[in-house]
Amino acid sequence: MPIDTQAFGGYPFTRMRRMRRDDFSRRLMRETILTPADLIYPVFVLEGENNREPVASMPGVERMSIDLLVKEAREIAALGVPAMALFPVTPASAKSEKAEEAYNPDGLAQRAVRAVKEAVPDLGVITDVALDPFTTHGQDGLIDDSGYVLNDETVEVLVRQALSHAQAGADVVAPSDMMDGRIGDIRDVLESEGFIHTRILAYSAKYASSYYGPFRDAVGSAANLGKGNKYTYQQDPANSDEALREVALDLQEGADMVMVKPGMPYLDIVRRVKDQFGVPTFVYQVSGEYAMHMAAIQNGWLDERGVITESLICIKRSGADAVLTYFAKRVAQWLNNA
Repeated sequence: MPIDTQAFGGYPFTRMRRMRRDDFSRRLMRETILTPADLIYPVFVLEGENNREPVASMPGVERMSIDLLVKEAREIAALGVPAMALFPVTPASAKSEKAEEAYNPDGLAQRAVRAVKEAVPDLGVITDVALDPFTTHGQDGLIDDSGYVLNDETVEVLVRQALSHAQAGADVVAPSDMMDGRIGDIRDVLESEGFIHTRILAYSAKYASSYYGPFRDAVGSAANLGKGNKYTYQQDPANSDEALREVALDLQEGADMVMVKPGMPYLDIVRRVKDQFGVPTFVYQVSGEYAMHMAAIQNGWLDERGVITESLICIKRSGADAVLTYFAKRVAQWLNNA
């Protein structure tokens, strides 16, 4: 809505800098406030015990075994972060063409869910529903002889994966694959199996972005994908209206929350989604965004606390209700000590 500047007194009766002069008045009129409750912490979990592995392309981020993951869960819950998102690092020996490990009831993701929920029951646990960590080819679905990702056959596997997560105790299943119709089929099976309280966070506007590289390194799918791409199922970065159609379809099929991914390069999409639908709208500040910030911070080009906090405030200002960010624990510590 345009602002009618004629309704306000002109200079010098109106001095915009007057309210900016002191900290107290800047705080009184601040429109967007960042709290630990706005953050979701994505973590990478691997096999073993007391096992940590640094992610080279994401300085400060580590893959960790389930026992260490539980300790991390306790820490972020104490900081006021409401939820953790789990991403398994699947051993090469467990990967296959048809991603059977994705719905193994004793798989890494399923065991991690049970361990975290047992240790920290009030912490929300979000699981990734996608096949790329489990396929030998690194795609998010089953493929035909030409390498094309098959939609309906993939959805059948995603449904089994989501159900196995719900059975393990996941609070939220988050399909990040971008297959058509998967939200409705997952909602149907959750309802029919009695998991009526399991929420669905749909990656509704997930773009075929170049910002995902470090994540694929972290979960071990980059080598499998090789020179392949995901253009036939993830959204074209050039498109905006298409995102609204995707969101509308996912909501119609039973999504409780929707996601825009990546974050800062796509804040116009966040604003359009929030204005159009008014539903819980999340943003993933992805691995490439994290890596860019950390590279500049480590080179002394940007102020760490200032730029990280600003980036998250800007995402929230655009309309996001919560942000998945690898900075979640660090920022929650800052906010708690402010």
